[in-house]
Amino acid sequence: MKILFLNGPNLNLLGKRKTEIYGTQSFDSFFQSLKEKYQQHELFAIQSNHEGALIDALHKYGFEQDFGIIFNPGGYSHTSIALRDAVEAIETPVIEVHISDIHNRESFRAFSYLTDVCQDHIIGEGLVGYERAIGLLQSLHD
Repeated sequence: MKILFLNGPNLNLLGKRKTEIYGTQSFDSFFQSLKEKYQQHELFAIQSNHEGALIDALHKYGFEQDFGIIFNPGGYSHTSIALRDAVEAIETPVIEVHISDIHNRESFRAFSYLTDVCQDHIIGEGLVGYERAIGLLQSLHD
């Protein structure tokens, strides 16, 4: 199976930004460890701070067979109906991931426009949430 890790705005700053919330490990180093552990899958990652680029990636990979998307939309979770519409329009299963517990932060972060159109969601488990999402995608393809 091919798995796209799609990360939204500011996630390029993991390991540097608000380490008390997001931790000290960069996504790149974490992702490298996932690629080594899950060699049976083709893992690749895209990060963008631009909403349109995220939508373009969803459209590009959203109709692939034997494919899954692990999507952390970052702050766009709480603002983007366009991203919600893009996820709803595609066929590839999407697992929503949030590193922090969005329900226990500022009130404006408690709601995600994407949750009801994603296959599943993992919230507040740190970077480990991405790995758990791989397991969820595997179970969908078995």
